[in-house]
Amino acid sequence: MATEEASKKPIQKRKKKQKVSFKQGVAYVRASYNNIIVSITDAQGNVVAWASAGKLGFKGPKKSTPYAAGVVVRNLADFVKQSGIAQVDVVVKGVGMGRDAAIRGLSGLGLQIQSIKDKTAVAHNGPRPRKPRRV
Repeated sequence: MATEEASKKPIQKRKKKQKVSFKQGVAYVRASYNNIIVSITDAQGNVVAWASAGKLGFKGPKKSTPYAAGVVVRNLADFVKQSGIAQVDVVVKGVGMGRDAAIRGLSGLGLQIQSIKDKTAVAHNGPRPRKPRRV
């Protein structure tokens, strides 16, 4: 009897998700060769919603297509409508095919895009290579 009671864990009540409501946010689009991730944050930078092509069931090379980018943005549409976001700054990072499609999808949701920033890393040839080994 004592072991059965000890093995039972206390039931924890889940906290209800609070409805998020704000007018302006930032949409981060990460478009790599392998996947597309779109995150929506509030003005302070706290992520409130995100979606990716892999999360939606795309596999392999289909994850990085423009079609997948549009589906990812449509998946975030219900959150955008509930939260009442009207204006968005877009930050794009990466060189994948779905960059433009994701931005078009965001504007298609009825969001007013205030600015688009490209934060893609640029190669600068890196540090000096090691000298050749002498034997």
